Amino acid sequence: MKQQLLAQARRRPASRTAAVAPSDTPRTPERRTDFTAHPGYQHLALMREAADKLGLHDPFFKVHEGTAGATSLMQGRECINFASYNYLDYSGDPRVNQAAVEAVERYGTSVSASRAVSGERPIHQTLEQALADAYGVDDAVVFVSGHATNVSTLGYLLGPGDLVLHDEYIHNSSLVGAQLSGAKRMSFRHNDTASLEALLSRHRNQFERVLIVIEGLYSMDGDTPDLAQFIALKYRYDAWLMVDEAHSFGVLGEHGHGLHEHLGIAPQEVDIWMGTLSKTLSGCGGYIAGSKALVEMLRYFSPGFLYSVGMPAQVAAPALKVLQLMPQEKHRVARLHAISSYFLDGAKARGMNTGESIGVAVVPVIVGSSPLATRLCQMLFEQGINVQPIVHPAVPENSARLRFFLSCEHTHAQVDQTLDLLQQHLAAAAVR
Repeated sequence: MKQQLLAQARRRPASRTAAVAPSDTPRTPERRTDFTAHPGYQHLALMREAADKLGLHDPFFKVHEGTAGATSLMQGRECINFASYNYLDYSGDPRVNQAAVEAVERYGTSVSASRAVSGERPIHQTLEQALADAYGVDDAVVFVSGHATNVSTLGYLLGPGDLVLHDEYIHNSSLVGAQLSGAKRMSFRHNDTASLEALLSRHRNQFERVLIVIEGLYSMDGDTPDLAQFIALKYRYDAWLMVDEAHSFGVLGEHGHGLHEHLGIAPQEVDIWMGTLSKTLSGCGGYIAGSKALVEMLRYFSPGFLYSVGMPAQVAAPALKVLQLMPQEKHRVARLHAISSYFLDGAKARGMNTGESIGVAVVPVIVGSSPLATRLCQMLFEQGINVQPIVHPAVPENSARLRFFLSCEHTHAQVDQTLDLLQQHLAAAAVR
């Protein structure tokens, strides 16, 4: 169908602009000035046309009319929600909300400057110290965007004489940061230390600095790396190791302190810890935690920090409040682990393909077809269940999936209802 649509697009006459240029003025091809001729817009139009032919609705940009937790108000009805990162149900917690209210009343809605010039506030320093304490490292620095945290950190730390080696499933933000840096970039097979070592042994001596980038909990598959093996390779080949904990901090480990706690490894063994404030920490932005030298460099020279306005106090305050609450409320992490395991076991018992998920917070159900994943999303939503499809090219076509994010507030009844309906729809699709 994609090839047919492309052929149709090529046969269509080119659009004409309303204005006519003077005859003595050289004409610029429309593809250089018309946004509808841009390859990105053409691709979007193609996707929408294909979806229309298949009778599929756009599954993206659904509106939540309140706090998105285990349930969410959507189109005027309460839905069971598996599409949000509110893992420990702190977003919307009255204590966290109150922290934001008090911060905005004290500091206003914006700090009105880059932190380096006059945007620094006490709450920034308190939040950064709390993050450093959670990791047991020297210091931390917070950025106003999680995506920009990786882009700006990799873009600053590395240069054309360096090498970035990353898991093939690494987040887009790390890829963009590596591209910005000008460093050579190579990927190794997912969670495969033998594949990584093959690249290190072949290329390490050709570069000055080498950075290995992995994630603590992969958001597409819900699996984790063998951190100890990556640390061993980092030492063997004199490289830096960076762990992106966007989805693992607040989720893994008894206290939710992330991959190092989950595996019982000293956090100082990792050179760069990265995470976001928008998942468990219920704010927005990102952070880097590590040595004093690393953090000071980023504060003074990283463009995404130095040239950006400081984080608003009412965004920093919720994250700080969650960090203060987490040690007192370990039961939330325990409940998240329990309901996630229940979901994983239930999906497997019903014959569903959950890939390599360890069953903590993120569980995919792989259906192997982008149209099928989108159709299942549509049918479940009509029955009051919100879950997002992950389709090609975000994943290979044969691993298109529904991606379920669990909250500690999900119940066994909600999980059973969801899996039973999904099982019925998969069975119906199999006999078509």
